[in-house]
Amino acid sequence: MGGCAAKPSEGPRHSVRLHTEPLKEVQDGGFGKAQFILDKPGRIQDVYDMEIKKLGEGSYGSVSRGVHKSTAVARAIKTIAKTKVKHIERFRKEIAIMKIMDHPNIIKLFETFEDHHNIYLAMELCSGGELFDRIVEASHFSEKEAAIIMQQMLRAIFYLHEQHICHRDLKPENFLFQSKDPIEGNVLKLIDFGLSAKFKDGEAMSSRAGTPYYVSPQVLAGKYNNLCDLWSAGVIMYVLLCGQPPFFGHTDQEVLAKVKQGYLTFGPKEWTGVSQDAKDLVRMLVKMDPSERLNAEQALNHSWIKNRAPQASNAPLPTNFVPRLRRFRCRSKFSKAVLHVIASQLNEIQIKSLRETFLSLDDNGDGLLSLTELKEGLSRAGITDMPKDLKEIMEGIDADGSGVIDYTEFLAATIERRQYMEENVCWTAFRVFDMDGDGKITPNELRRVLNNGSVNDLVDLQATADVLKEVDKNGDGAIDFKEFMSMMRNMSQSMSLENIP
Repeated sequence: MGGCAAKPSEGPRHSVRLHTEPLKEVQDGGFGKAQFILDKPGRIQDVYDMEIKKLGEGSYGSVSRGVHKSTAVARAIKTIAKTKVKHIERFRKEIAIMKIMDHPNIIKLFETFEDHHNIYLAMELCSGGELFDRIVEASHFSEKEAAIIMQQMLRAIFYLHEQHICHRDLKPENFLFQSKDPIEGNVLKLIDFGLSAKFKDGEAMSSRAGTPYYVSPQVLAGKYNNLCDLWSAGVIMYVLLCGQPPFFGHTDQEVLAKVKQGYLTFGPKEWTGVSQDAKDLVRMLVKMDPSERLNAEQALNHSWIKNRAPQASNAPLPTNFVPRLRRFRCRSKFSKAVLHVIASQLNEIQIKSLRETFLSLDDNGDGLLSLTELKEGLSRAGITDMPKDLKEIMEGIDADGSGVIDYTEFLAATIERRQYMEENVCWTAFRVFDMDGDGKITPNELRRVLNNGSVNDLVDLQATADVLKEVDKNGDGAIDFKEFMSMMRNMSQSMSLENIP
């Protein structure tokens, strides 16, 4: 049972930087897991039809809907005016963080553009609105609905912390729903990494940044670790269940004074009927002593989440699951890279079943698949004769050499032939490699994209020559779209002809 839906921000709801100290925790470099994101100078209007109506507007710019002219895929286009960004390099570091995000519950960045006046981010379009608005609109949230939301939120936080990234501004306004569907069948997406920072275990962060209602006391004190995100998550859970923030005031100063005290209460009027289990999880998250606060993995394993949020353990594996993985392992480096790009471009409807399969295999909820999780998932699916080459298969899928399978790596290895053989999908992938847009992939472009993306080992001159020998049929030293499509058709044909047990 939930409480009333009183607007939790009758005081300030905006993000504020509580101190002007630079985000020094976000170091240059350290973002080696960047996905294949297309950084392109020039006019975004040449690539997207931009709608005049704004989806949202803020102090730095606006968000509007854009439709890709070649593929007809809709994206959310965030336009940021350079003149309004005081620290442009800090903003570029925010983009660098977004590029490495690869999780079902985190907003996806597809490509960026830049001209003399603006920077444009083409991102996943979420039509379901903010979690904040759902809280305001709802007459109440059931515990099951709140648990579904919290499970997805905690999975995103767990993934972030595994990448050693602290968000530092978790609040209902920074979560979007994929669609307007009921919560039980919806997907929650974390957005806005403007205050995020890279952190090191055992080293405290000091930049005091966040939003008053949700910021932890340690952030205000200027000495904290990544568990500040779990405090914020606990405050959000409190709001979900009763519709009011635990630390309320009419001004920022009043709110922050109560945050520093950290005195948590459960008023009988708002919390009647809410389970003790729910209250226990809130208490363990909104814990004054960070050493006693649950981390994301522990929170995901709390009985309230386990008993009320849906468990994805029964999601079926795709047809010929292991053969698909095995075939992907045997592909050339270029073919794998192409499939990786295509997988990153698929929309939520196209990958829904694969997303559910991925989550069912991801036992600990960190957004990464280990060899153990893969084995246990196959065992649950009734595969008793475990493939002897499973470790080698996994290594062949793990393009960035991280030792685990990332979300998009999994999609690339398991998408169906009909999904990657659509010409408009292939054209989008071709454009990622054709960096100057002249209609041909040169050896230099091939090396630049492969080395900058998720293929970790060096693509040297000989390897590039091997790719050209395989794909460049007219021998002009480059790959045009006709040759690119021929490679895709041959790859598709080999899949249909192979008979792998």
